[in-house]
Amino acid sequence: MSVEDLKGITLLHIEMEREPDQLIFHSECGRRWRMYHWQDCCEHVRIEEIIGDLDDLVSSPILVAEERQLEGNSDWGHETVTFYELATIKGSVTLRWLGESNGYYSEKVDFEELRSVEETLKS
Repeated sequence: MSVEDLKGITLLHIEMEREPDQLIFHSECGRRWRMYHWQDCCEHVRIEEIIGDLDDLVSSPILVAEERQLEGNSDWGHETVTFYELATIKGSVTLRWLGESNGYYSEKVDFEELRSVEETLKS
C-alpha cells in the first residue's frame, strides 16, 4: 500500500495526532488510511513540517499523491527525509517527515489502510 492509493479518493477529514506522530485520512466512502511510523530503539521518525493547509485536501478528489525521499548522514548517524505531495483542485500540501537513526533501524514512514473489525473477520 502506498500514498498513491489516495489518488481519486475524496477525503472527509484528516486527523492529526502527536506522540506518536500520525495522520489518519477518512474518506467519503468510509475507508481510512494511517500514515505513521512504529518507533523502535535508536531511531526517531516524526512529522517535521506541513506546508499548506490540510483542509485543502478535504471535500475534493485527490489529484496528486506522490512520495519522494532523500537520504544522508546526520550528527546522529543516518537520516531519511520523506516528502509526501498531496493535491486537490483546492490546493496542495507537502508533508515532510524526518527519520533519524544510528543506521541500523528503519526510518521509513508507514502507510496502511485501517480496516474495521467486521472487515477483518470477513477476510
